[in-house]
Amino acid sequence: MGWQEEDGKRRRVHGCITHVQIIDGKIWIQRDGIEDGITEELLEAGIPKSDIVLGFQPPEVRPYTGYGIS
Repeated sequence: MGWQEEDGKRRRVHGCITHVQIIDGKIWIQRDGIEDGITEELLEAGIPKSDIVLGFQPPEVRPYTGYGIS
């Protein structure tokens, strides 16, 4: 997050570290840029693996992650 200057013009630069959504009652992790990962925190909070979807993984890989598939 910050400012970038290009050709004498300043432009705002912003990136999302973590993107989590609740879709159809499941927690979709779309991006997890946290060092230790948010998934472990969700599990420690008592959320079952079947209710967590690793949205950053391709759909064909999700069945092999041990987490929810959709």
